[in-house]
Parts: sequence; C-alpha cells; structure tokens
Amino acid sequence: MSNNESESPSVEAAVNPAENPAPAPALSPEEIAGLKSRAAKADENWDRLLRTTADFDNFKKRAAREKIEAVHYANHSLIQKLLPILDNFEMALAAAQNAEGDQLASFQSGVAMIQQQLKAALTETGLEEIDATGKPFDPNIHEAVSQQESAETPEDHVLQQLRKGYKLKDRLLRPATVIVAKKPADNPSDNSK
Repeated sequence: MSNNESESPSVEAAVNPAENPAPAPALSPEEIAGLKSRAAKADENWDRLLRTTADFDNFKKRAAREKIEAVHYANHSLIQKLLPILDNFEMALAAAQNAEGDQLASFQSGVAMIQQQLKAALTETGLEEIDATGKPFDPNIHEAVSQQESAETPEDHVLQQLRKGYKLKDRLLRPATVIVAKKPADNPSDNSK
C-alpha cells in the first residue's frame, strides 16, 4: 500500500475543498468594517511604499548624475582662477617680442608678478610647497637622487633641493627632488702629515 492510499479522507478533504465544502464562518458587520479598514490601510501603506521606492530610485539616479558631473567639472573653479594668469603670460610674451634694453628689466618684473599670481591662485586651492633645504631627509616627501659630502650640513639632511615638491592639502602630489648630505670621508693623505 502506498503513502497516497494510506492517507485519511480528512487530509483529502483539506487538499481538495471543492469536494467537501466547509461552511464559511459568518462575519458580523463590525468585523467586515474592520477588515475593510485594514484593507484600506494596507492599500495606503502599499502606495506609500511604492512612492518611497520611486523617490529613492530617483534620488539614486540624481546622485549618480551629480557625482559624474562633479568629477567631470572638478577643475572648473581652478581653471577660472588660472585663465587671467594665462592672459597675463600671453601679454608678457607679446611684450617680450618688442623688448629692448631697459624694457627687459620691466619684462622680468612682469613675469615675476605673473609667477606670484599663479602661486597665489594655486595656494588658494590648497597647494603647498615642500621646502626641503636644510631639513632632515624624509623619504615620504623627498626623493633623493644622490648623496654629497658636506661638513656644513648635518648627515642625512637635505643639502640641496633640485626640484620643489608639492602637497595638495594633506596628499603628496610630487616629492621634492633632493641631494642628501653625508659625512665627509676621512682623507688618509691628511692624517699622514
């Protein structure tokens, strides 16, 4: 005998209610009103959930679009600050074409002013120069290209800065390229005297 044949008739009736219809319990008007109220509240909550989900999806799309635009136009304000400096360089180059004698000093002064204007614009955006000369060598912000003997500069200090380094706020953009001092070697020919 199989499992299906051993099942009792009550299980079959529960599985197939059309054969053995159970009488539906009678609901009072208060219960029907309560169920209708609950159904209305459920519909209201479902609509609210759909609206909230749609609002959240729209927010995510808008945030992603704004992030892409922010990355795309991140340098907008910096470039606006650099454009007048570019204009001044172009005027200086035009003036250099016609510079003679005394005008050369004026030209040099003008180029120095443009350099200061550029430095000020970059400093305003958070750029910071790394001044390395005479400071202890720090491999986190300095790039040593050689060592040179020096009696005046302490060992493992920067003897000469070849190229300036820069930080943008707390982030290193470019290390300072430096020559590091080392102790002078004892000269055996000096000791023999």
